[in-house]
Amino acid sequence: MSHKKRIIKADRILDPASRRDESGVLYISGGKLVAPFEEAQADEVLEFGKDCWVCPGLIDSMAMLCEPGMSARETIETGTQAAAAGGFTSLINMPGNQPPTDEVHRLIWIQQRIAEKALVNVFPTATISKGMEGELLAPIGSLHRAGAVALTDHSRCLQNNELMRRALEYASMFDVPILDHCRDASLSAGGVMNEGYWSTILGLRGWPSIAEEAMVSRNALLAELTGARVHCLQVTSKGSIRIIREAKERGVPVTAGTTVNHLMLDDENLKGYDSIFKVSPPLRSWADVEVLRKAVQEGVVDFIVSDHTPYREFEKEVEFDDAPFGAPGLETALGGSLTALVHEAGMQPLDFVSLWTNQPAAYFKLDRGTLSEGAPADITVIDPEMSWEVDPEAFCSKSKISPFAGRALKGKAICTIVGGETVWQDEK
Repeated sequence: MSHKKRIIKADRILDPASRRDESGVLYISGGKLVAPFEEAQADEVLEFGKDCWVCPGLIDSMAMLCEPGMSARETIETGTQAAAAGGFTSLINMPGNQPPTDEVHRLIWIQQRIAEKALVNVFPTATISKGMEGELLAPIGSLHRAGAVALTDHSRCLQNNELMRRALEYASMFDVPILDHCRDASLSAGGVMNEGYWSTILGLRGWPSIAEEAMVSRNALLAELTGARVHCLQVTSKGSIRIIREAKERGVPVTAGTTVNHLMLDDENLKGYDSIFKVSPPLRSWADVEVLRKAVQEGVVDFIVSDHTPYREFEKEVEFDDAPFGAPGLETALGGSLTALVHEAGMQPLDFVSLWTNQPAAYFKLDRGTLSEGAPADITVIDPEMSWEVDPEAFCSKSKISPFAGRALKGKAICTIVGGETVWQDEK
């Protein structure tokens, strides 16, 4: 927390929580946004012109920081540096480290590490099942009371429907959400890319969209039965959107996210057998991309995630079937989503910013995502018109690879402020 008094003057302030879109001034003291004070009292005055958006700090709801056990790929320190460079002031950290976060003492260790090393806010999650093995429930109540903001087996979808039902019934007692990576393991067994035209041409085993849709449907039905909050982490297909839409129309407490990868890329990108495009769920067809973009604009998809899953280059440089699923995303998520949704699909700026701020903040019950007085002074300044070419070698992340390498994106964070302190600023 910064004890400096700062003033930010902006030609365009975007605060979706209050539907604010106007020029104005923000006042910061003690790490919080406060009532106006005299400019002479300020330690610093920052001014941002009409080409910039001054927004609440961005929140990424799905990032993997890899500690403990996988620090060769990423650490809390390097991952939060990447987050700051990408414009994110808060992360929801996934529990799939080694060992998984399935016990209170492991969650406490991560919280201590966050306090020591994190450059931005990090809110940890914990597993649904012991060891993420899908056989026995983790101590859900104890983990939530210890600070887990959600429960998820991350990249492993809970296959046992009875266990999922019990997890939801238990979680509903604490009003803690269950996050599910929707994948029927039997329907997708051996699949390494989307089942369709390109998997046939390339001779690669397909992962059909029905494998996702079956579990999205399961989750919607169980949410309706139990009244518990279920969030489908990454929906990617037309069928999943239809199921989510219909469930929401019935008032079922099911929500959905999608990734920047799935809003920007399709399965044709895999035609060169480049494993950097091997992600989970797999990239779908362009028809699915178009439906996803529309669903985001219509509110069927509730927020977007980076799905930051870092790997070192040598881990991906193997035969396609053997390469791991995933790619880093924190430093390209904002530019990719701005390009796809605002510049290409015509989404309104206030609605776009809401996807990354007040909507995830409300879902995870965080005191963030707004520029109202009394809120933490977490602020992201965006230049929505800045064109830049993705150079993974310049990443703060340990993972120097990207499915967007060499691609021109439009829109970038130029300043990231956490608790009133500038943690990253574009040198240009």
